Amino acid sequence: MKKQYLECGKIVSVHGLRGEVKVLPWCDGPEALTAFATLYLDRGAAPLAVERARAAKNMVLVKFAGVDTPEAAQALRGKVLYLDRADDTLEEGQYYLQDLMGLTVEDADTGEVYGTFADVSETGANNVYHIAFPDGKVQLIPAIPEVVVSVDLEAGKMYIRPLEGLFQ
Repeated sequence: MKKQYLECGKIVSVHGLRGEVKVLPWCDGPEALTAFATLYLDRGAAPLAVERARAAKNMVLVKFAGVDTPEAAQALRGKVLYLDRADDTLEEGQYYLQDLMGLTVEDADTGEVYGTFADVSETGANNVYHIAFPDGKVQLIPAIPEVVVSVDLEAGKMYIRPLEGLFQ
């Protein structure tokens, strides 16, 4: 089942004297997080209206409505932020990492089950998916169309076609 509210970052510190906070983004990058008018605490229970947000290196500086002092900002430090899935759109073939976690990874041609989707690493050229095998080993596969054939979130499966020698 898809979660309505998705983790998107963590408030790591206070910035300045007017209530801004520094957020470590857990998404495609700091610019992606600046597009949201509302972020949430506690998986949607506490909406926070974003007055302004800007990328600053690998972080996002955010000013929330009603958070006007360093003391008020400090009270948010360490909190995880969430976005509402309804406030975002994905292009065809894009997925939220949280939706991929735990998918069963199968061979697209033979149906052999390799394991479960466990994590992703970002590299310069493409992402790398971590597949946890039943024996406890973790194998890495490039997240490229030649390897990742399809994803069926409803069925909870990712179909891959490993490159020759990939799992040896």
